[in-house]
Amino acid sequence: MRLDHVSYAVGPEGLVATADKIAQQLGINWVNGGIHPRFGTRNLFFPMKNRQYFEIVEVLEHPAAEKAPFGQAVRARSKMGGGWMGWVVSVDDMTPFEERLDRRAVPGGRTFPDGRTLEWEQIGIKGLIADPQVPYILRWLEDTEDLHPSQAEPANASIESITIAGNRPRVRDWLGLGDTDELVDDLNIKYLAPSGTPGIAEVSFSTPKGTVTI
Repeated sequence: MRLDHVSYAVGPEGLVATADKIAQQLGINWVNGGIHPRFGTRNLFFPMKNRQYFEIVEVLEHPAAEKAPFGQAVRARSKMGGGWMGWVVSVDDMTPFEERLDRRAVPGGRTFPDGRTLEWEQIGIKGLIADPQVPYILRWLEDTEDLHPSQAEPANASIESITIAGNRPRVRDWLGLGDTDELVDDLNIKYLAPSGTPGIAEVSFSTPKGTVTI
């Protein structure tokens, strides 16, 4: 289990303006990710080191966005003004999560501007909607190594830490870690007591401009 990416929903300024603003803060360029046909969303992203990335996502006016939990989650966060929507861990075996959550993972895919398709399966979006401090889980399908967003171009930044307004035992229980010493690989998680809705409070990045916290 390892951190795969962090997801940020756009506000009223829209996708490109949001990405441009964050690009200035980080000192790196964004990449056009394309659309998620099954979810009614599209994204731009920043490749990160350690096979990770930072996603900026926008909901589309499309029927899929009304039905798919991911589209619903993006729309809800955007209506709140935008900001951090969630964090995502990748796993090699989805079965333990399907058994614990008593439902099957759903397929996902993203069509690149050049027509290539990256495919995965994911679970836990409804959990994220109900409790934004917990991540959702995905498994990349085989033969996707070269298409993973972190490989889109050489990465000049990395995710250093995530600060979550929430409860550490709750997050670990959701991930099936419980009281063990097991950690999410390549992730420094900090917790603070929520003063309102739980969820990501901030993410710190190591960038060409030094440490930048958003």
